[in-house]
Amino acid sequence: MSEPNLQEIHDCLVEIARRAGEMILAANPSTRTSGSKKNSSDLVTETDQAVEKIVSTTLKEKYPEYEFLGEETYQPGMHLTSAPTFVVDPIDGTVNFVHGHPYVSISLGFTNKKKPLVGVVFNPFTSALYTAIHDQGAYLNGTTRLPLKENPEPLNGLSNALVAVEWGSDRSGVNWDVKCKTFQKLGEPKDKGGAMVHSMRSLGSAALNLCAVASGTLDVYWEAGCWAWDVAAGWVILEEAGGLMVDGNPGDWDPAVDARKYLAVRAAPEGQKEMVEEMWGMVQGRFEYEH
Repeated sequence: MSEPNLQEIHDCLVEIARRAGEMILAANPSTRTSGSKKNSSDLVTETDQAVEKIVSTTLKEKYPEYEFLGEETYQPGMHLTSAPTFVVDPIDGTVNFVHGHPYVSISLGFTNKKKPLVGVVFNPFTSALYTAIHDQGAYLNGTTRLPLKENPEPLNGLSNALVAVEWGSDRSGVNWDVKCKTFQKLGEPKDKGGAMVHSMRSLGSAALNLCAVASGTLDVYWEAGCWAWDVAAGWVILEEAGGLMVDGNPGDWDPAVDARKYLAVRAAPEGQKEMVEEMWGMVQGRFEYEH
């Protein structure tokens, strides 16, 4: 098998993302018409399934030798392999989608040897298109280089940071406890042992959270429970914008794409490593997600 043509793959994914965006904008979802997969916060719509079918059909026709890993066609036991693979979330932010909240994206990633190499994230409601190719930089709408600030400010600790977190759909057990206790620690004053972050944000889309960190409008994104299709595209966008991705559990500086726990830090001339270590010091326990 020949080496993947990353520019061609990038261009193909951009075209698919725009087509999928038209489908998303034309849909009329609601909380009454959506279904659930695991519980009432883990939603799926007919649009999710229809978009993934269009994406998978198009990619399999053009690249029949490559593998495909998508949220709506995933089955337990499927894993990201070392083969060239398209990693796709047709609608990242389905809960937002059914409520009409415009933080929704299609996330199209391409990995080879389990490394993210191409990422395309498109929010059709705002027309924001984030793209990246390995070693070629990251861009907003094809022309604006990321991060948005040409000279990003140094990172100066969590007490000066805007941090993204997500509740997720798992609302009980060890992993839920780790999240809730860590959220409290991030918000508490320093004299109580907390970080006293500027504030916390939840965009409701892992891909858009990563793109916000890549853009530099968020300083940190800490997440667990999401999947490879939620982060593969945003991962390469983040790294090509000078950001750093490490494990959401303390200690692992080189996590797998499908590790299901992540910590992203924006580009900065200094302070990235210190921010990671400070954030790890706030994590209350360890996540235990299967992947």
